[in-house]
Amino acid sequence: MKTYADNRLSDITFEMKQLFIAFISAIFLAGSLEAQPKLTMLVNFVAWETDEMNPYAGLTLGTDGNFYGTTTDGNDNVGTVFRVTTGGAVTTLATFHYTNGANPFAGLTLGNDSSFYGTTFNYGSVGTVFRVTTNGNLITLAYFYGTNGANPYGGVTLGNDGSFYGTTEYGGLSGNGTVFQVTTNGTLSTLANFDGTNGAFPMATLARGDDGNFYGTTSEGGAFGDGTAFQVTPTGTLSLLANFDGTNGTYPVAALARGNDGCFYGTAAYGGIGGFGTVFQFNTNGILTTVADFDGTNGAFPMAALTLGSDGCFYGTTDGGGYNNGSVFRVSTSGEITSLASFSGTNGSEPTSTLALGPDGNFYGTTGQGGAAYNGLNVGVGTVFKLVVPPTINAFALSNNVPEASISGLARPSVQIQATSNLLSAWTVLTNLSFSNGANQFSDPAASNFSTRFYRLMVQ
Repeated sequence: MKTYADNRLSDITFEMKQLFIAFISAIFLAGSLEAQPKLTMLVNFVAWETDEMNPYAGLTLGTDGNFYGTTTDGNDNVGTVFRVTTGGAVTTLATFHYTNGANPFAGLTLGNDSSFYGTTFNYGSVGTVFRVTTNGNLITLAYFYGTNGANPYGGVTLGNDGSFYGTTEYGGLSGNGTVFQVTTNGTLSTLANFDGTNGAFPMATLARGDDGNFYGTTSEGGAFGDGTAFQVTPTGTLSLLANFDGTNGTYPVAALARGNDGCFYGTAAYGGIGGFGTVFQFNTNGILTTVADFDGTNGAFPMAALTLGSDGCFYGTTDGGGYNNGSVFRVSTSGEITSLASFSGTNGSEPTSTLALGPDGNFYGTTGQGGAAYNGLNVGVGTVFKLVVPPTINAFALSNNVPEASISGLARPSVQIQATSNLLSAWTVLTNLSFSNGANQFSDPAASNFSTRFYRLMVQ
């Protein structure tokens, strides 16, 4: 008798977070099962129906299992802070009205006090740092006036000392931007200034290293004018570590992300082989290496930070590519880029947000534009979406005919394997799998006792 793998049920079971495979008899046909990722629009912001417009920043997971984010604009305001559940229920927590800041382009950072901290790009003209609680209490902590920095495009990063650190795109001594520190009681200090030669116009949120220092990029400046990578200490010592030269990318505007190898990984919005942007690796010694180039078909113009999955790969979004409205991709540290989903406009457009890994193991993000259409016109002003990325299941047989399957490419840390000999019977737990670099395997010696054997993967 033959054994085969059947993934015909995978599309049906996605929403239940399950993926079925079936082993029949004792001889297993080797093969690879990989269902397609599924992109679901959870929230569709429409201009005349909501306070929220243009959520360009990514979402931040709160301690309550909900996500928190910002929008840059609104109906009667110039930005909001909102909460969204994994089911797509949105609550407006706070609004901006110039006097308390305007136009937040960055996401929120969870503080030690369970409040969220962020920045607004404008206040009059130069921006603020704010704190907001989960019940919507919004407090402006600090103001920028130009000399101490202006227009923070990126968010803030929590330091080991409990203070927050960030950058302003403009302002400072030469107008090329600054690095700042702000305490939870609102004391703002300028730590360092960019002068063009060491970088100019930093737009990315800082990344904190294991050494307690901060690492980031500038969108322009440096030896070639294409941007830099730098290190800054909590006391303000700024060191230029690497230069972008166009071939390895240009205009890096997204935060760096730590890999399992201890290196930082990031994206450059433009440059590379075709000019569509790059993924790069950067270590604290200043060695900058191109990992992958975008070519338009696999994405174009990445403007968001990468998110590390438990499979050791990074996941991210591109502002263009796909159907010319942006895409979601996966990239391995060896440079293999896989396009996972494309935006068509009606399900969102222009994703510039960093993906957030949810408590259910799925990815959540936003698009700054797109969504609903009305009478043939696109009236959407952004979306919140969920992306389910199924694993790849490689099945094969051992010499003693015991079925065995290798599971890889899983972005979530663990699954439970259940088995049954009849789909009308109860499922029993076979084993629990924890993933190291996204791979693990299981076998079922008892399978030879049954003519048919079914297995399913259940998300923990």
